[in-house]
Amino acid sequence: MLLELSQIIVPPGQQVLLNNVSWQMYENILDDLGECRGAKINYSQGMLEIMTPLPEHEDDKVIIGDLVKALLEELDIEFRSLGSTTFKSKGMAAGIEADDCFYIQNEALIRGKKRIDLTVDPPPDLAIEIDITSRTRFNNYEALRVPELWRYDGQSLEINVLEYDIYLKSNLSRLFPQFPLNDVIPQYVEQSKTAGRNATMKAFRNWVREQIDNI
Repeated sequence: MLLELSQIIVPPGQQVLLNNVSWQMYENILDDLGECRGAKINYSQGMLEIMTPLPEHEDDKVIIGDLVKALLEELDIEFRSLGSTTFKSKGMAAGIEADDCFYIQNEALIRGKKRIDLTVDPPPDLAIEIDITSRTRFNNYEALRVPELWRYDGQSLEINVLEYDIYLKSNLSRLFPQFPLNDVIPQYVEQSKTAGRNATMKAFRNWVREQIDNI
């Protein structure tokens, strides 16, 4: 008797790893589960990961995404946020669903597109992962050549930049080199939990404007 994927229950905050999953099986699973689901699915070289986030995971994802949007707006930089969109490449045997992702430098190249095809389109410029219950693996992001990956573990922000096909930790973002974001973003995430979302965003925008004035 074969086990149906619908029989697998992944409690919030947990993950399930399935080995020896073919590309076609991965494609079938995405089709069967559809886009309206609570779980994230990542794939790399035959390994399939199914993860269901916790509420605190979602809170951190939303506030960090909002902080990035506010920063880009204050800098007057066009961007496109595609959330947990599935990015996949059969040739690279990799598929990812980030907690959030942004097209920034390459936004004009995918502006208005309803479907992103990594055989002709660039990957997102920035991916964000909330690593509260599990640690994000680099290999599928490296395979898809996402230039910058942020990982937030509930306390600190780790910035990783792609260099010669591998990620290196960095104290600064290449997208925002004039801002010490690995120090500042965790502070505003914590502030949002006591001061509220709107007050935090207002304070962050004021901080960004001060930094711009000092450049």
